[in-house]
Amino acid sequence: MFFTKRRVRAAVIAGAAASALLLTSCSGGGDKGGDASADGPQFIYITSDPIGQNEFLKSGKTGIENVAEEFEGTSKTYESKDDATRRSNLEAAVAAAPEVIVMLGFQFEDVALELAEQNPQQKFLLIDTAVDGAPDNLYQASFREYEPSYLLGIEAAMLTQANKVGSVISVDIPLLHKYSEGFAEGAKSVKPDVSVEGPQVIGGDNPFADPGRGKEQAIAFADTGVDQVFAVGAGSNGGIIEAASEKGFSAYGVDANQCPIAPGAVVDGTIKAVDKVVETVVGEIMDGKSVSEATSSFGLKEEGMTIVSLTEDAADSQCTVMENQDVLDKVTQVRDDIVSGKLEIKDPAA
Repeated sequence: MFFTKRRVRAAVIAGAAASALLLTSCSGGGDKGGDASADGPQFIYITSDPIGQNEFLKSGKTGIENVAEEFEGTSKTYESKDDATRRSNLEAAVAAAPEVIVMLGFQFEDVALELAEQNPQQKFLLIDTAVDGAPDNLYQASFREYEPSYLLGIEAAMLTQANKVGSVISVDIPLLHKYSEGFAEGAKSVKPDVSVEGPQVIGGDNPFADPGRGKEQAIAFADTGVDQVFAVGAGSNGGIIEAASEKGFSAYGVDANQCPIAPGAVVDGTIKAVDKVVETVVGEIMDGKSVSEATSSFGLKEEGMTIVSLTEDAADSQCTVMENQDVLDKVTQVRDDIVSGKLEIKDPAA
């Protein structure tokens, strides 16, 4: 969390924020981290899609609630479902004049830039993407997804029996290729002759939250002979993992520990600590740091991303990789090399 000195600044800010509007959530959520009638700084978090079972979006909500608690203020979460609600939620958030408005998802790129330019007095934080030409009030934080994905690729190559590995992704965009290509590069680093298939694209009307379609696409992918599948489907991952359990291939999850979904079928997974990013960057904003001074990239070194098997609770994770000490030793060594700068994994989207 934050340094205690930040509470002093929070108290100063609270006086200026006392007259700001208190909204009810436009599409869900509510007050967290303080009484709705209490004075104190306000923070608003806006999701790109309904939270549902999306661990990525859940983590952002946790982060904004932690920020509100730390600064003795209040938070609200606005859940969006399409471009129209993203815009209306962002406009409502601007009207509420909170200390910081946090947006999570690449879907906010255009509207975030537009409203940040129109409202220079408001601080915005856009997470998981970046826009060119951003004004000084639009902070941005992205992830180096390819780093933990590289580690999972190493695991997949060391564990494959079919010598075929690959990824299932929600949509065919550069952001998700940071996962699939990092995974492929990691696999090739330890087994150059491994066949990397795909990625298989979920697609459809709701690719980030369609477990049924995710399952169908994963089964089709497994039918090609792939026995290690990196599931990059957000809320669709439940279906991919269910397919792994039923069809006997191994899956790798994203955003949170998904090994308990189907014990014995999930090897490991990436952890995307959106909560840590929210806490870190909003804290820096509250400390008065400028866009250029605030942290803008999160990977293994910043602990913005990791893999389940390298967390403190790994022993209780139910991930099957925990039964393979040689694999754990290898990914631990590579993780340390990446953090120290000895090994640099290049951004496939660069």
